Amino acid sequence: QVQLVESGGGLVQPGGSLRLSCAASGFTFSSYAMRWYRQAPGKERELVAAHNGAFGRTTYADSVKGRFTISRDNAKNTVYLQMNSLKPEDTAVYYCNAQRNLRDYWGQGTQVTVSS
Repeated sequence: QVQLVESGGGLVQPGGSLRLSCAASGFTFSSYAMRWYRQAPGKERELVAAHNGAFGRTTYADSVKGRFTISRDNAKNTVYLQMNSLKPEDTAVYYCNAQRNLRDYWGQGTQVTVSS
């Protein structure tokens, strides 16, 4: 059974940091591209960061470049999103995604709220 379980969300003040984790099971984690998406109220889901499993290439949305870092630990079947210098506009539900060919898996999401 495939599972992606996010954790690490919460309430943080502007300028603060959070680290999200996504623990994966039920598939060959190292063979999958791993991504973080987010969806704010009333907005479409958007890609935040991606990590290509094969070559370690990472990509980021322009809005988070220089502030967010995606990483993965294939030994622990876990992908991380380090978020620094958080802004109120980063407030959203953050989702973990695993993708390979036609296989596409999603976690349940974790809420991140940036507010003073």
